[in-house]
Amino acid sequence: MSDTIDLLESIGKNAALRHASAEELAEVLSEANASEALLAAVKQGDSSLLSAELGHHPLRVNHDAHTGGHEDESPDGEPGEEDPGDVPADSQLG
Repeated sequence: MSDTIDLLESIGKNAALRHASAEELAEVLSEANASEALLAAVKQGDSSLLSAELGHHPLRVNHDAHTGGHEDESPDGEPGEEDPGDVPADSQLG
C-alpha cells in the first residue's frame, strides 16, 4: 500500500503524469510495478479496488435537519422569545 501512496504522490507532483492520457499513465505505472488496483483505476476507471487497497470505509451520517442548531431560536429553545438581558441599554428605564 505504501508503494501505491508513493506513486499517487508522484503523479500529483508531476504535471506531465497528472495530465497524461490513461494509456501513457498506465504504461508508466506498469514500469513502476504499480499494484493491480492502481492499474485498474487508471486503465478501466474502476477505483473500487483502489479504495479497498487503501482501506477506505464509507461513512454514513444521518443528516437530520429537525434537530438543534437553529440560530433563530432563543437560548431556552423557544423561537421568537428574546432574552431579557439582550435589551439595548438606551431602551432601559432608568
